[in-house]
Amino acid sequence: MLLTITTTHQPATDLGHLLRKHPDRAQTVELAFGKAHVFYPEATGERCGAALLLDVDPVGLVRNRRGPAGESRTLEQYVNDRPYVGSSFLSVALAEAYGSAMAGKCPAHPELVDHSLPLEASISVLPCRGGEMLLRRLFEPLGYEVGATRHELDARFPDWGASPYYTVTLRATLPLRQLLNHLYVLIPVLDNDKPLLSGYGEGGSAKDSINTGLS
Repeated sequence: MLLTITTTHQPATDLGHLLRKHPDRAQTVELAFGKAHVFYPEATGERCGAALLLDVDPVGLVRNRRGPAGESRTLEQYVNDRPYVGSSFLSVALAEAYGSAMAGKCPAHPELVDHSLPLEASISVLPCRGGEMLLRRLFEPLGYEVGATRHELDARFPDWGASPYYTVTLRATLPLRQLLNHLYVLIPVLDNDKPLLSGYGEGGSAKDSINTGLS
């Protein structure tokens, strides 16, 4: 599962200060259910993008009892969409990797915390049980331009129809912390899943995230 956040604010590398992740270094965050990798596919003064790659361990989910229920559905514990889609696990990864940014902490450039930036978030892929209409109902009132591409269940079998999975692009001009908190709160809603509201790995709390993210 891949989330990329890009800005054309100048200098665009200010994104690294806000995220507290240096553009020249790839970083890995250990999670209870896998790993989150942060890296920058591009980082220039004109355009900068930070990628969060979530690597979920399906076997670890079973061992830690965080995956789908087992017992009579043993196979579903190991064969499911959790390693490949944005879900409450992505919310946890956001909190662990970008907790300081979500809490509005940027010691190097505190003036940037509440500064509105041109931002684009791309999510591959996002489950949306309510379809594109639900996507728009959640994000458009918050000021986002929403782009959504729905994927087939299997291109080899078109008769199977469309899947509930979308590649989603969100564009808006707003403070970065608001974007992160909106994603943190709303992604589990789209997945029809309960968010795993753990505390931030870098300070702050999940409750603070909800209060500030939707304000």
